[in-house]
Amino acid sequence: MSSPPSDQHQHYQTIARAMTYLAEHRSLQPSLKQLADHLSLSEFHLQRLFSQWVGISPKQFLMLLTQQYAKTQLQKSSVLISALESGLSGPGRLHDLMVKCDGITPGEYKKQGAGLTIEYGIHQSPYAHCLIATTARGICKLAFFDSLEHSEQHINELHLEWPNANVQHNPGHTQELARQIFDKTFSHQQPLNLLLKGTDFQLKVWQALLNIAPGSLYSYQQVAQQIGDEGAVRAVASAIAKNKLALLIPCHRVIKSSGEFNQYRWGATRKKIMITREAALNYHEVNNS
Repeated sequence: MSSPPSDQHQHYQTIARAMTYLAEHRSLQPSLKQLADHLSLSEFHLQRLFSQWVGISPKQFLMLLTQQYAKTQLQKSSVLISALESGLSGPGRLHDLMVKCDGITPGEYKKQGAGLTIEYGIHQSPYAHCLIATTARGICKLAFFDSLEHSEQHINELHLEWPNANVQHNPGHTQELARQIFDKTFSHQQPLNLLLKGTDFQLKVWQALLNIAPGSLYSYQQVAQQIGDEGAVRAVASAIAKNKLALLIPCHRVIKSSGEFNQYRWGATRKKIMITREAALNYHEVNNS
């Protein structure tokens, strides 16, 4: 499964190193030159990297990392939720990826994948390596990881999630899905089908996450409010933590009500990068429209 790292994988690793450095030196407010020196890049190449990856400068990108920015987004979500509860129309779904979900039945759940064929592949993405697993009914797993050495862990996890399924390595089949998910220039417009395995409550929570647009953020309390069960915050958090489809079911858009980004199944740094990149892309679109 080894393959040379792609440009986008190298870009992700550089951005991750930059974020780690800035978090560790937050009080010193390092300059662009100091950041570039730490990354062994020229200021020009660092600027170009950010421009290619998100379309804005490192300074603008870093402004979107603050806890205050996150709290502002949560306040906007509160206004939207209040408007929807009052019967007012909200904005349409703003997903850059349209998906259709199919949940397995209780009988299928008990069979644990018996009679099901799952094909998977390891691919490059803007967020490092990823494993994509799919069935005839839709994608059942998307996981991110930093090193190919970690791929076996996610393959084993796939087998544990579907212990009775026929699991096959077929990257040729999943390559087109990877293009559809990550390549913005890919012209295929068919929606992505997802196969979800979970309890009724988990499916309800995951469906609610699909209504959070890129660049928006919700708290766990707000998600519980969205599903009409404000007292189920802990259960909502548990359901979000059990999501098997990174990015496609956008659990990374849920943070603490304090504005802290907190943990993520596929890495806290990756969650920060995903949130900030989506916000940056929105910033670029709004200011260049």
